[in-house]
Amino acid sequence: MTYSAARLLRSLLLALPFAALAPAAPAPLVDAATEQRIDTLLAQMTVEEKVGQLHQLSNAFDTTGPVPEKPDELARYEAIRTGRTGSALNVGGAASVRRIQQLAVEGSRLHIPMIFGYDVIHGYRTIFPVPLAEAASWDLDAITLSARIAATEAAAAGVDWTFAPMVDIARDARWGRIMEGAGEDPYLGSAIAVARVRGFQGPDLRSPDAVAACLKHFAAYGFGEAGRDYNTADLSESTLQNVVLPPFRAAIAAGAATVMSSFNDIGGLPAVVHTRLQRTILKGEWRFPGFIVSDWGAIRESLAHGVSVDLRDAARLALLSGNDMDMESAAYSRHLASLVADGSVPATSLDDAVRRILRVKFALGLFDDPYRRCDPAREKRLLEAPEHLAAARDVARKSIVLLKNTGSLLPLDPKLRRIAVIGWLAGDKDTPLGNWRGQARPDSAISLLEGIRAAVGPRTVVDYAEGAKVTIGDRHAFMDSQYNTTDRSGFRAAVAAARKADVVVLALGEDAWQTGEGRSQTDIGLKGLQQELFAAVSAANPRTIVVLMNGRPLVLGRVAEKAPVLVEAWHLGSQAGHAIADVLFGQYNPSGKLPASFPRTVGQCPIYYAHKNTGRPIPGDGRVFWSHYTDTLNTPLYPFGFGLSYTTFNLSAPRLSATAIGPRETLQVTATVTNTGPRAGAEVVQLYTRDMVGSETRPVKELKGFRKIELQPGESREVVFPITSADLAYFTPRGVWEAEPGEFQVFVGNSSESDQPVTFTLRAE
Repeated sequence: MTYSAARLLRSLLLALPFAALAPAAPAPLVDAATEQRIDTLLAQMTVEEKVGQLHQLSNAFDTTGPVPEKPDELARYEAIRTGRTGSALNVGGAASVRRIQQLAVEGSRLHIPMIFGYDVIHGYRTIFPVPLAEAASWDLDAITLSARIAATEAAAAGVDWTFAPMVDIARDARWGRIMEGAGEDPYLGSAIAVARVRGFQGPDLRSPDAVAACLKHFAAYGFGEAGRDYNTADLSESTLQNVVLPPFRAAIAAGAATVMSSFNDIGGLPAVVHTRLQRTILKGEWRFPGFIVSDWGAIRESLAHGVSVDLRDAARLALLSGNDMDMESAAYSRHLASLVADGSVPATSLDDAVRRILRVKFALGLFDDPYRRCDPAREKRLLEAPEHLAAARDVARKSIVLLKNTGSLLPLDPKLRRIAVIGWLAGDKDTPLGNWRGQARPDSAISLLEGIRAAVGPRTVVDYAEGAKVTIGDRHAFMDSQYNTTDRSGFRAAVAAARKADVVVLALGEDAWQTGEGRSQTDIGLKGLQQELFAAVSAANPRTIVVLMNGRPLVLGRVAEKAPVLVEAWHLGSQAGHAIADVLFGQYNPSGKLPASFPRTVGQCPIYYAHKNTGRPIPGDGRVFWSHYTDTLNTPLYPFGFGLSYTTFNLSAPRLSATAIGPRETLQVTATVTNTGPRAGAEVVQLYTRDMVGSETRPVKELKGFRKIELQPGESREVVFPITSADLAYFTPRGVWEAEPGEFQVFVGNSSESDQPVTFTLRAE
């Protein structure tokens, strides 16, 4: 972390420790005084006013103008003014929020404030790397800082509540929303979920620069069949408990205020009407005190799922199963009062949902000052503040993963005679913003071309050639644009520039709109003419550095085989070009590690390191009848946890403090890491374990700890990981979390392919 970023982190009061996923106790949502105030309020509310608290609508009229005249807009206006709407989303700016809040507070009978939500996913106006990219930093302080700045800007614009973080574990790169989460691993995903919640909510939700976090999507949204968005997720109880739910549980323990249910059905029951998930597990076993909001229109979608006969039935099922707030289905607003009146929904169930929503509003300080986040002057001062942009650059360069560096071609000398920058993506100022980019100004990112030109000396010539567009058509249209498969008119200029250059920087990857919600794909390779462009350019100049810009793991084909250098630069946000140039020219030594495996071919998806051994694992003797493909390897192209540096690191085999521990004892695992190369750098030391025999099959490896440490050339340091029985526990077939006695292996390395195991035993009680 740079000095400026570290100073900002301290100034925002977020230099918080992180150990073993055990967060410091957050300020509680529940306290006796607040509950008494809620009791008093509930006693005064009519059923219609209570239902109103459960109704969320999206902004659909001019919030700064006169009273609307169109019937639909007027109906929404009156629903706010009369206390029949408790929340709004997609309201833009402090002035607009204040206007609507005034309607609710000053116009309604009980003066109950509204809560305003927005999709603040990786920044509000200052845009940080997409979440999958930030996960590649393996830097929890940096991720917390990113969320803290996003909250600061969003809150200045009137936002109380962000629909983030997405904590879905995703192991299939075909799923477009993989870009919005932390990748394939539940331990890393849990750590990052906690970091994001801390960043968004800060130490006190009442602070005017805090926003309530919303964990999504509960649950198993990332496990849709065939990687297709909104699709059925049919998974075992073991996978649900051991892989899907841990990030949610960790973030609830960290104090996350709200949860969003997912679109998908799980084993035949849509999540929005899933009683076991919402009432039994979340509100029961985990004692979650906040509220659950549906995703957009999800209650209405239970009709399409085929589990409700009409919208009234959908409202009944959703509330009874534990969903508290209805986002844009109008199911509760139309039918809940009559459902309570005829006894189909108990009044106590309605009261519980209202209590949970009011509880979060009190926690946000909205009853004390409903306009605390409605200051246009503060909004103007904070959006894209210089210190925010500086932090975005620092987080972005920490998120870059060096995948290949044959012959140490990188870092480049900024005094090179001539550099050719090639590729439509290299000159594009919009794609680096990524999908789900908050209130970013279109085309506001620093492009790769701009970053390189700013980094080189005055005598270095930087030529630019577009080569070929990736997509054609209206790239901002709601529907997907088309890929360019025919226009090679820019190839000639690209090849000419490559031939004249000392080195080529070629940008390949995805438009920002190729990943994200609704952007699932069966082909996750380099689309359009990109493979052809690479072949032509690299033939003209073999010193071709490929910079990847993408929101998901890609199938790279011949590019991975032939390119001497591969730099995974993701969609890095507002300061993308500067961050990439910092790495290319050695101003920053890359330290990122992959949070998701890169497949060799799409046919391997889903692919992840923590797979099961099967009854027929790799035999090593060339036999046919074992679990494998006949046309490619089982292994990924680049594994989870992998990433190179401009220096080299040596890790010793792990040393154990004992060969056996009891259920209440701690094992110390020690490894020595040495910087054996010529530069200072940071290494992510990763701890994995394997349960050799369980009451059910166990993964071949599971991440159980990591440390990111910086070392000078020649410097060595011991890294110590504690392991207790709690670290070895899993959700067993007995339906409980427990560590089963027996033999375990432990690995310490710099990726999930660590192969120096040592063995210890967990004794029985």
